[in-house]
Amino acid sequence: MRLRPQLSIPPEAYNRDGRDPFLARLAMVLFHPLRSLRRRINTWVAARVQRQPGPVSVPRHRVYIVPTRFGYGYGILLLVMLLGAMNYTNSMAFALTFLLAGLGLLGMHHTHGNLLNIRLHAGRVTPVFAGELAQFEVRVENPTASARYTLMLGWPDQEPAATVDVPAGGSASVLLPLPAVRRGWLPAPRFAVATEFPLGLLHAWTWIELDMNALVYPAPAPAGRQPPQAGGDYGFAASERPGVDEFVGLRGYAPGDMPRSIHWKSFAKLELPQVKRFGESVSRERVLDYQLLSDLGVEARLSQLCRWVLEAEQAREPYALRLPGLAIDAGLGASQREHCLRALALFQAT
Repeated sequence: MRLRPQLSIPPEAYNRDGRDPFLARLAMVLFHPLRSLRRRINTWVAARVQRQPGPVSVPRHRVYIVPTRFGYGYGILLLVMLLGAMNYTNSMAFALTFLLAGLGLLGMHHTHGNLLNIRLHAGRVTPVFAGELAQFEVRVENPTASARYTLMLGWPDQEPAATVDVPAGGSASVLLPLPAVRRGWLPAPRFAVATEFPLGLLHAWTWIELDMNALVYPAPAPAGRQPPQAGGDYGFAASERPGVDEFVGLRGYAPGDMPRSIHWKSFAKLELPQVKRFGESVSRERVLDYQLLSDLGVEARLSQLCRWVLEAEQAREPYALRLPGLAIDAGLGASQREHCLRALALFQAT
């Protein structure tokens, strides 16, 4: 028995990932028109999508649909089956071909309808520091009587950031992460809502642009630098004001002191009149001044002030902030922290 000679394919004929270059080029030729078509449609749609505060409903004319790679392969398979059925005049082959074609048309109807009439609402956006991910919340509402499955949401030219199923008459919330590169307001770009449900043969999508903005605080500087002292009104400032709220201590009696202010217990023990002294508590405040960081640039100053705000909150010490054209009085707590960080985020150097 003669053995057929085996063909030896040299390793250099393949790419580094082990794929045949011919098959890679063939796939590029077959699927490049699909990518080009999607880019052209996206460019055309982007010029017509307007930024809206929401809710945004998806009408029929805003849903776009094209075949996926599997859809193109499915269509080629149907064409081959049809040619074979015509060549052999086989009624069973015709029946199977038309059955599969009808299944594809039914899938196209359901894929297109999976996006129709859904509503999208802008949700909350929590402030972040520069270098972190801003999380844009989007609420997907389904006012119809049929559930929606495998809705994919994501930014342009990126993989879907979230996939969600929405029950009939219900809603679901998703978070779309976006890198926050610099301080200030970060507007959310337009994003896509897409689906390939139920068969994966067709890709339907629409573009949405909600009026959402994330506030980005300056990135905190590395820890270690302490606020400098300057004339007693920068760095740490201590103050003590007279009053009647809090017992501070005792002092010697002086003519003119009221009898009710005498501390009779100490008088009975020491036989020396002592007078009770009242006042407000001694406060220790941090005063953070932009002008006294002259050795740093604008962004470095803001980053350092941001670090000191966080450290003052952690130490539970009141702090004030001084910026050109803005002075924030001393305070402590979440509102003070938000007020100062917001001022640093939106600061405009003149």
